[in-house]
Amino acid sequence: MPSFAFLKGQFVPLEDAKIGIMTHALHYGTAVFEGIRGNWNEEAREVYLFRLEEHYQRLISGARILKMQPDYTVSRLCEITQELGRKSGLKEDIYIRPLAYKSTEGMGVRLHELEDDLLVFVIPWGAYLDMESARCCISTWRRPADNTIPPAIKIAGTYVNNAFTKTEAIENGFDEGIMLTPDGYVAEGSGENIFIIKNGKLITPPIYNSILAGITRDTVITLAKAELGVETEERPITRVELYQADECFLTGTAAHVTPVSEIDSYRLKSDGVGLFTARIRKLYFDIIRGKHPGYMKWCTPVYGNKTT
Repeated sequence: MPSFAFLKGQFVPLEDAKIGIMTHALHYGTAVFEGIRGNWNEEAREVYLFRLEEHYQRLISGARILKMQPDYTVSRLCEITQELGRKSGLKEDIYIRPLAYKSTEGMGVRLHELEDDLLVFVIPWGAYLDMESARCCISTWRRPADNTIPPAIKIAGTYVNNAFTKTEAIENGFDEGIMLTPDGYVAEGSGENIFIIKNGKLITPPIYNSILAGITRDTVITLAKAELGVETEERPITRVELYQADECFLTGTAAHVTPVSEIDSYRLKSDGVGLFTARIRKLYFDIIRGKHPGYMKWCTPVYGNKTT
């Protein structure tokens, strides 16, 4: 079944969505993007877009840092995304990629005096880390400092750093790499935030430790407190603390909640899916598929159906 894109103000078949080879963003990484999940609920025959508004709020905020002024409101972008989902007609898990980018077809390193545009497309996409638990390694690549390239923004050019990390991990026999901050604290994976459990405490790196302000990260922090009665401690984490963790898991729009069983050659105490990780993961998956009435505010239906 063909998919669709929204490009230059129009809905077009994905195969016809093209940009010029001189587009500024292609050469200099001058774009910001989002990754949004649509999760299929078989019983309801519905795709639920998870925390759609929050993703677009972050996209527009990031675009402004790159001196872009998108001509779309958050509510209009949500409508466009729902329409894309309906046009594509996909009855499975989907992935939506919005991109605000410098659309000028011309050379020159700068952000000023350039045109910008915004596109969105939808594709089917299953599990990103397709395993029961992940084997990770500490990457030799480090996250940039905030005054180098702001890590809290999904700037397209920054993601070569993430690509280095992912490929290094795979080529060394691991599933994912974990980057450290410039001063050696734990930051995040190539596409995920990270949490550990130690002595009953839920701990994650703070935003100022060169991490993305992840929406799934925020979801886990919210659910841990509201549903499990567990407060999250946001503080710097050392490399040794990772090795000594009772449990560890990764969070992200693509990766969902993925347990970690090993970091470098160190098997974690849980040796797979820990008790807390299992609880938060089940809760999370029920919510994103529209199976938890208390969190339907986070779920935007594509087809307009109701859960049964």
